Amino acid sequence: MVRSCEQGIPAWVYVGTLLLLIHFNSITVSGGVARPPSFFSTAALKQEVALDNGATVLNHSMSLVQRMETLLAMGNGSDIILRLETINTDEVKVIQAHSLVLTLQSDVFEELLLTRNNSAVVLRETSDCAAVFDKFIRYLYCGDISVRLGQAIPLHKLASKYHVWSLQQGLTQYMTQHLSSDSPAGHVVGWYNYALQIGDMALRDSCLQYLSWNLSSVLQSEEWGSISEDLLLSLLQRSDLILQSELELYEALEAWISLNQPVSMTVESALRAVRYGMIPPQYLFRLQKQSPLMLKYYESIRDLLYLAFQFHSASPIQLAKYFDVNCSIFTPRNYLSSSWGSPWIINNPTRDDRSFSFQTQLGPSSHDSSKRVTWNALFSPRWLPLNARSTYTELGAMQPTRTDGGRPRIIVTPATSSPDFAGVSFQKTVIVMARQQGKIVVRHVYNFHQSTEEAGDFLVDADLQRRASEYLIDSSLYLHIVIKPLYHTLLVARK
Repeated sequence: MVRSCEQGIPAWVYVGTLLLLIHFNSITVSGGVARPPSFFSTAALKQEVALDNGATVLNHSMSLVQRMETLLAMGNGSDIILRLETINTDEVKVIQAHSLVLTLQSDVFEELLLTRNNSAVVLRETSDCAAVFDKFIRYLYCGDISVRLGQAIPLHKLASKYHVWSLQQGLTQYMTQHLSSDSPAGHVVGWYNYALQIGDMALRDSCLQYLSWNLSSVLQSEEWGSISEDLLLSLLQRSDLILQSELELYEALEAWISLNQPVSMTVESALRAVRYGMIPPQYLFRLQKQSPLMLKYYESIRDLLYLAFQFHSASPIQLAKYFDVNCSIFTPRNYLSSSWGSPWIINNPTRDDRSFSFQTQLGPSSHDSSKRVTWNALFSPRWLPLNARSTYTELGAMQPTRTDGGRPRIIVTPATSSPDFAGVSFQKTVIVMARQQGKIVVRHVYNFHQSTEEAGDFLVDADLQRRASEYLIDSSLYLHIVIKPLYHTLLVARK
């Protein structure tokens, strides 16, 4: 057995004594009299108001962490050697460790140590995991770790392999909270692929949502070229994509295909997922003549282009008599261009109610391109639900009822009705922006339909009173309202 070079005592006694101090890193003092060990004498007192008996807590956890870190660095009392070999290389790293620490933190290490033949345990890791193995071992001793974007996956692999569940959960949370961080080649796609590989559906969905809600910025980044075929096709099927226009998506798809050179079947599947009805006909004509991709695969999408041109030449009611207008080619995504909605920046949103008017096109069809709809939006920082917020005066005028306990509300209604609305309903989408890791990103998306004036759960968890609220940018609420016309198939009675 390896003995401490300083004390000459068995290693398990040396380490065990130090670890037992974990149970004393918070010392309860009754009656105001404390008799802590001498090495705790310089620690500050921390008053615990939650204790019923008037006790005081002495917290020395940081001192203990420092001692554990020193123990690992110096190798004092080490009774086990970890021999780390990097796969496919000649690199070998030797770490002096303590079996008691390893077995307390990991049942995998416990099994390895029980079956070892000598004081050395051989571990084999890939180069990315070997590069962060020191950090991983330090976490077992100290309980904290510094993480960079590129280290999240290899650390997560190690935590999963050695069953260090607290670290695994912490890293999953770290990745979820750092999707918007800047990195030279991007990292969200890599995290998505990793989550898919290990079956972490929560992380996968968070990555997919981030890519969908911030697609315009993703399309302009290097990360766009690195997405897999499966992820590409998955994104193209979604109606909640937030981007400038469908034309922007087509041009980005053309660039991705040029870079990745996928098989023809993948190209055809991707092209058929584009919603050509949402592209104005003048741009469709240009693509037919100038897009190398469309020229090459024209026959594969001829029927969709023909349907798109018919869509742009007829009224929704006429179109609905002959076609299923509920299919995806006629369903808008969340487009940020001015034809579809408007941004709305609300300064000091807790101050008072705000109103705002804007116009959108009646529908994406060129048949309706000259028809506009005016929308009125009302934001209130403290507004009651519809069934409780309104009272009427003797003259019949509606008076809003306020309460300090109300929640933020946003109401979006058309200023007028029109016969042109026949066959069309409107989905209203309110996009809330936020600053995360120095970047403006989509924080939340709220959807509600024509029959509903307001989003009932709008900013339900937001604390707009705090200047540092994650929903505010420089003390302002950044919104973008999108109006999505949806067409209805007519039910024609059979004769």
